[in-house]
Amino acid sequence: MTTPSLSSELDASAPSSSRAPDADRTLLRAVLALGVGGFSIGTGEFVIMGLLPEVARDIGVSIPQAGHVISAYALGVVIGAPVLAVLAAGWNRRALLIALMGIYALGNFASAMAPGYLSLNLMRFLTGLPHGTYFGVAALVAATLAPTGRRAHAVGLVMLGLTGATLVGVPIAAWLGQHFGWRAAFVFVGLIAVAAMVMLRRGVPDLPATTGASPLRELDALRRPQVWLTLGIGAIGFGGMFAVFSYIKPTLTEVAGLSVGNVPFVLALFGLGMVVGNLVGARLADRSLMRTIGGLLVWSVAVLVLFVFAAQHVVTAAIATFLLGTVVAIGPALQIRLMDVAGDAQTLAAALNHSAFNMANALGAWLGGLAISAGLGWTSTGWVGAMLGMAGLGIFAWAMADARRRAAR
Repeated sequence: MTTPSLSSELDASAPSSSRAPDADRTLLRAVLALGVGGFSIGTGEFVIMGLLPEVARDIGVSIPQAGHVISAYALGVVIGAPVLAVLAAGWNRRALLIALMGIYALGNFASAMAPGYLSLNLMRFLTGLPHGTYFGVAALVAATLAPTGRRAHAVGLVMLGLTGATLVGVPIAAWLGQHFGWRAAFVFVGLIAVAAMVMLRRGVPDLPATTGASPLRELDALRRPQVWLTLGIGAIGFGGMFAVFSYIKPTLTEVAGLSVGNVPFVLALFGLGMVVGNLVGARLADRSLMRTIGGLLVWSVAVLVLFVFAAQHVVTAAIATFLLGTVVAIGPALQIRLMDVAGDAQTLAAALNHSAFNMANALGAWLGGLAISAGLGWTSTGWVGAMLGMAGLGIFAWAMADARRRAAR
């Protein structure tokens, strides 16, 4: 596997007796700053899902129409990740991260001032543009600063900001939105983004872009089959979680018989599962990357099948919801795999990981909705998710076979 070149440069640049403490402190400060940025993005992405009725009422549209702002944001992520990664290939890493977080802050403040349906959709689209590139560059910086054999762990700590947002940031922003209007939630997210900019300036080392980085060299990643196969694993194999979670509230209330008032507590278990899965998955990836990816795809299928049966009762449904959150464990592993197979096109490949996850979100929610609309019941989303997980396993097997074939040459 290829380790980012800056990592080896840092290892060689300081004496072994003094390097470790300083390097650990640098990594800790950087990861904290990067994680706060991820916390802001995670809060801004997910809080709108709990405030759709308030948004719809305020701008004078139906709740399904208000849901279009979620799609607009996801579209911004899918488009913005490759475009910004290519255009900013030669930028200083810290300067790029601060600029991306600045765009995110402005997008949320503008969303809070949007007067109507069209303007709000446009603002959410623009706000989504820096999402994927931020996490891609943040992952590269964390992996660069991490010691050998702990790259995935460092990336997992950065992603902890995103997963932790579902547990802490989203409930706080939702409370603000319910008591002071949905616009207050976006102001809150924007303020966190501003705080992240300050922390990035102080906590992230002044790392230059890779020598010779350019838009054309970044685009070279798109010529590599292993990049596309890894993205396919994320876009399809990870879609199962979204197939179920997109409809988790009606499943819990209609099938398990959970009261509406207790839904937030069960959803908090999902957030806790994401945090646990992120940390465990990162550690496993450092030990054996490809075995972790394959094993977590199998775990995903098992959890999604289990959900079909566990959703019949409140207690088992709550446990299954926690386990569903752990499926996110595959995220750090796929991020590191993309870095390893992208060659010199590190920025684009890392950013595309989040485009793939947003495609998984759209695909899973769409297929799950088709199953429900066909009259197959709320729990049919578990079977849909399991099939997506199996498809992801198929792509993983294809990737392994392709890698062996190329190695044999």
